[in-house]
Amino acid sequence: MQYKPNIYSQTSHIVGFTDYLKPPKAFHDVNVEELLWRASMSPRIRGHPFHFVPKVAFMFLATNQTSNVKKVDGNARMHPESPVFHERSQEVEWGMVSLIEAVRRLLANALLDILNQHFVLLSETCIPLYNFSTVYSYLINSTRTFVEVFDDPSSVRYYLSNYTRITVDQWRKGWAWFAIDREVAIESISDRQYFPEFLKCKGHCFPDEHYLPTFVHLKFAARNANRTLTWVDWSKGGPHPMEYRSPNVTAALLSSLRSGYGRKCEYNGRSTDVCFLFARKFMPDTLDNLLRLAPQIMYFST
Repeated sequence: MQYKPNIYSQTSHIVGFTDYLKPPKAFHDVNVEELLWRASMSPRIRGHPFHFVPKVAFMFLATNQTSNVKKVDGNARMHPESPVFHERSQEVEWGMVSLIEAVRRLLANALLDILNQHFVLLSETCIPLYNFSTVYSYLINSTRTFVEVFDDPSSVRYYLSNYTRITVDQWRKGWAWFAIDREVAIESISDRQYFPEFLKCKGHCFPDEHYLPTFVHLKFAARNANRTLTWVDWSKGGPHPMEYRSPNVTAALLSSLRSGYGRKCEYNGRSTDVCFLFARKFMPDTLDNLLRLAPQIMYFST
């Protein structure tokens, strides 16, 4: 009798493109270390063997007082226990290292969606100055990232002597509100060289104004526009920018912000007057005026 070996065929499940392109679930049970590890993965082959529509991830670093969100939702006041943030918020303190840890978690969660190609950090007091089509086109077609980076000698007081991997001449400052592409986002959440230095910070040393500007200056200077896309008015001085209230919100103000008060900047090698896509700090009582003026000034659909 001829011997015929048993042949077992086993097909392992391979996730197809349809499943691969599905956005990840908003809730997951991984810890921060696992989250950063998973988010740091990146395909080595350039291009996409499937129909690819890039997305922009708008990430909000928000306080509990997100009344604008609550008003749209039909309620009177925002609480961290509301369905929007229930069991999802973590304590972050102004000026402390917990701020940049929170930003890394936001980036890591957004990176889980392979379609997200640009990442914008905003606050609950930020507003768009242009409609979505304009904002999307500006970001997707840009050849630069937008992280404000400048050398401010006064900020050296926040430089600690135990930052052994960063020298004073490498130290940079910039406002926290950025727009970066996927490569910069992956590299920043994977950073094991400079980020641990900022974790040594104790007290109010404002790492949110120094870590990413320093990191981008050291790693991606040639690709960075060295400017932010978020208008902030610091003309009054002090540790906090000007707050816009309802009487301030007029068609003239929004038009001025859209033009950057006559500023010019560079976009993909050409001069433009579209320098800011967002603005802050707009308080909750400005919402009605903003909704009324949006179709007129920003050409939002009513």
